[in-house]
Amino acid sequence: MPQEKFDVVVVGGGNAALCAAIAAEERGARVLVLERAPREESGGNSRFTAGAIRFVYNGVEDLKEIMPDLTEAEIANTDFGTYTEDQFFDDMFRVTQYRTDPTLCEILVRRSFETVKWMRDKGVRFAPIYGRQAFKVDGKFKFWGGLTVEAVGGGPGLVDALTEICRKRGVEVRYSARVTGLLADEKGVHGVHVKSGERVYDIRAEAVVLACGGFQANTEMRTRYMGPGWELAKVRGTRFNTGDGHLMALAIGASSCGNWSGGHAVQWDRNAPEFGDLSVGDQFQKHSYPFGIMINANGERFVDEGADFRNYTYAKYGRVVLEQPENFAWQIFDGKVEHLLRDEYRIKRVTKVVAGTIEELAHKLEGVNAERFLSTVREFNAAVQQDIPFNPNIKDGRCTKGLKVNKSNWANTIDTPPFHGYQVTCGLTFTFGGLRINENAQVLDVDLVPIKGLYAAGEIVGGVFYFNYPGGSGLINGAVFGRIAGYAAADESGKALAAQ
Repeated sequence: MPQEKFDVVVVGGGNAALCAAIAAEERGARVLVLERAPREESGGNSRFTAGAIRFVYNGVEDLKEIMPDLTEAEIANTDFGTYTEDQFFDDMFRVTQYRTDPTLCEILVRRSFETVKWMRDKGVRFAPIYGRQAFKVDGKFKFWGGLTVEAVGGGPGLVDALTEICRKRGVEVRYSARVTGLLADEKGVHGVHVKSGERVYDIRAEAVVLACGGFQANTEMRTRYMGPGWELAKVRGTRFNTGDGHLMALAIGASSCGNWSGGHAVQWDRNAPEFGDLSVGDQFQKHSYPFGIMINANGERFVDEGADFRNYTYAKYGRVVLEQPENFAWQIFDGKVEHLLRDEYRIKRVTKVVAGTIEELAHKLEGVNAERFLSTVREFNAAVQQDIPFNPNIKDGRCTKGLKVNKSNWANTIDTPPFHGYQVTCGLTFTFGGLRINENAQVLDVDLVPIKGLYAAGEIVGGVFYFNYPGGSGLINGAVFGRIAGYAAADESGKALAAQ
């Protein structure tokens, strides 16, 4: 059988990979996408997201370019605010503790709007995130936290839209095609080894883009790199992100980079399955904790639930829950804030208890010291500064004083029935450690020299996120660098072909 050859091979099938494929084809390359998962599970972690995407915009006119079907009524009834480059930079610097790579961060922020507009121009549709990112105040929706837009249909809608764009543009996508290694020599990368069912074969290419996710679904790798206890975490998304791309790139001398002991980890239903379930999507997450309190097995609070908007704390609090006794916590809410809980609290598959009194709730919280829990609630209630108005749309400063762990914002007494408890553990979304790339998304070797023919984008790239990340920045990171990688890979393949 003659060996197959393409200009560009893209490894992966999610947002970053498909953006890379579309960009490479746009430059004239013949492109093949190799997706390890079967078609029904394709799309990597992107399919498991809610589709929220963070980008710079300076007002509603910018948003109308991304969402041209916004109605005048929606515009009149909504305060979309702005999200400037300076705000995005501030958020990235703050949540990563100023460790984000300055070059990659600048590219991410400054190209965010043009990339989302490019996606829209190619056929991806977007809509405001009314259900999860806006509260209605005085009859008008107000967005908060810099996150305004999601892909229509969420993560599945985004993957399906990008896949359809690839199909229409003639990009071939092969499913159940696991890339097991790179064809490489001292001159660079020349293709990939593939295993599909019982068939093992090679594909030659002038350039390869690795966009095949993190290593979060590899129990051994996450325990080795992230530390003891991480084998006990749930995996929020796909079971196929097992670090194949990391391992094959490191095997040919790629440089590692970033926060290998860190990852995007959220609060996740205690009884969720080991890996993500596409029938539930991201609804096992429980992200309204800023409006309640969180209790561990000892019956004690252990974190400032109101330290910041959810967008800036949710991706690190999963690790905190994992570190608690028996690796779980209960989120507690009373009747005053029940209407503020996100839709994910109302799904059928939820670990939940409800009670008419706080004493009854205490004895329903499985695994919790009931008496200490009741003391904790009494101490918390006494510490709430009730003279400060409660406002869910801003960091309202309604705090507690005098506690070992104070709450900075949105503190409300827990005293109005019905009382709700939701049991959570840690859900790992993706890992932060990865490959080192330059501004053209070229993978660098251990001498910090670009490896000819090798590019990377998305979760496999290290150095962008440390400790935490701003909500919605994962998808934009994949899209921005996927597009860059696709363009650069196509340009390299064209030069290589012209020289033959």
